[in-house]
Amino acid sequence: MLAAVAPGLWDRGAPLRVRMTAGQLSSASQAAVLNGANALAIGDPVMGVWEVFQFVTATLVGPSTYELSLRLRGQLGTDGVQPLEWPIGSQIVLLDRTLVPLELAPSARGLDRHYRVGLASRGYDDPAVVHRVRAFAGVGLRPYAPAHLRMQPEGDGLRFGWIRRTRIDGDSWEGADVPLGEEREQYLVRVMRDATILREITVSTPVWHYSAAMMAEDGAPDGIAIAVAQISTSFGHGPFRVLPIGL
Repeated sequence: MLAAVAPGLWDRGAPLRVRMTAGQLSSASQAAVLNGANALAIGDPVMGVWEVFQFVTATLVGPSTYELSLRLRGQLGTDGVQPLEWPIGSQIVLLDRTLVPLELAPSARGLDRHYRVGLASRGYDDPAVVHRVRAFAGVGLRPYAPAHLRMQPEGDGLRFGWIRRTRIDGDSWEGADVPLGEEREQYLVRVMRDATILREITVSTPVWHYSAAMMAEDGAPDGIAIAVAQISTSFGHGPFRVLPIGL
């Protein structure tokens, strides 16, 4: 089991035990991990939900079995889809140079496609070659969840602000802000009570004013939450960052 933790911090929790069907794992320095080493995806291939994480220490504890500790969680924007825990039996995939991305046209996103998986040298009709039907959403185009969603009183209502993140060229510290990486800047803001959407609005700046009149219409602020997601023209909205409120 692997419980959820905050992204951007070293996860110093109990080691995660994994069993490899092929390949080997090895430890790396913290500097190497911060530069991209030792990346794995953990997830559920049926649901299509995956979290990318990295690890510093790999300890061999049995045949093809390792314990992974000192981890970085929710990498590459997957913090927005991280569940409360990954249960025992979740699958892992080593993200190294042996992986080759599938080339799909934008029009093929979300459509079932038929694949035969196995050694190419055996031919498509070999009994060891398996048939799979899969549809892919193209999550490489998915915007990251906004960061640092905050609330403060302003005038007759509440002001919500957040920090935009980017999928593209966001590692440099030289610029005043990270590249947008989208055709235009847009966010979807929702006022939620449990699973019910009370209000939904699209804004073009990372700030939104929730007036007293709006709150009266929504029966707010008790028992509600504000949810914010960035919008991509090619993908749609990304994961929501949620802030419960109540006065």
